[in-house]
This record gives sequence, C-alpha cells and structure tokens, in this order.
Amino acid sequence: MFLGVNIASEKTAAAEGTVGELRHDPFAMLPFCGYNMGDYFGYWLSLARRHDPAKLPRLFYVNWFRKDSSGRFVWPGFGENIRVLKWIVGRLTGEAKAVVTPIGYLPAPGSLDLDGLEVSWADLALLLTVDTKAWKLEAEQVPEHFQTFHRHLPPRLWELQEELAGRLGSG
Repeated sequence: MFLGVNIASEKTAAAEGTVGELRHDPFAMLPFCGYNMGDYFGYWLSLARRHDPAKLPRLFYVNWFRKDSSGRFVWPGFGENIRVLKWIVGRLTGEAKAVVTPIGYLPAPGSLDLDGLEVSWADLALLLTVDTKAWKLEAEQVPEHFQTFHRHLPPRLWELQEELAGRLGSG
C-alpha cells in the first residue's frame, strides 16, 4: 500500500530539464479524482483493520523499467514478465524463496525461472539488488508528496515513511 501511494514516474521531456525528474502521481489518477486521494488511501488502510490480515490480498511491486547506467532497460521485455509472475505465485503458495531488503522482498538467488532467458549475470544482479542511494533520494521526496494531501493523509503513511527511512539508514 505504501509503495503504491508513492509510485512515481519519470517526467517526459516535454519541458527542458524534466528528463529524470520524478512525478509522484499514483497510477496517474490525481487529475481524475474528484476527492482528496488521502481519503482514498485511508479507506484502503482501514480494510486491514476491519478484516483478517490472512484473507487480504498480497501486494507486489514490480519495476519492469529498471535501467542500467547507460539508460538501457535491463529486463528483457514484456514477453518475459510471466517469469516474475510465476515467482509471485510461488511466494503466495510458499514455494518460492525471497531475500529481505529495506524495501521488501526480492527473489532469492535461483528462485526466479531463468530457463532459456538470455540475461547477463550483471543485469540479473542489477535487477535483484536495491539501490539504497536511489531509494534514499526518492524517500526524501515523499514528505513533499504527502503534504499535498494535507490533513487527509492517514497518519499511518507518515509512520511507514519514517520506517522506510530508518531501514534505508536515512532516518
């Protein structure tokens, strides 16, 4: 939930100097929402308080668009996304292993089906690591994003922001 609230995308090059700049707009819905999104976030957080956590859906956050230092997309493409979805199903059934990171769980070595996939070990290592420096920079932008929701933002999201900063070593 927290990661979904903070989804950011790179601005397009419509204006000079915007390439690489992040725009916080969860699911690109802010312009279309007729109410404060903080209230919407609060509704979803309230579900966890009203229902058995074991019966709630599991949420997974995937970045299909990770780039290397030269700006090349590292994941081979949409035709290979099923491999990650297979790992997710394995996590749900308790069959796939994961490693704990400051931002959540990543596939453990050997748990992602790579049969027949032409991906270098360097690309795989990049895909399965957390760039804490980049995450710290992004985490530093979250409070400004949160302030746009004013008093509507559930306090729990501020707590989760502090927890993330602590796990990243920036708080």
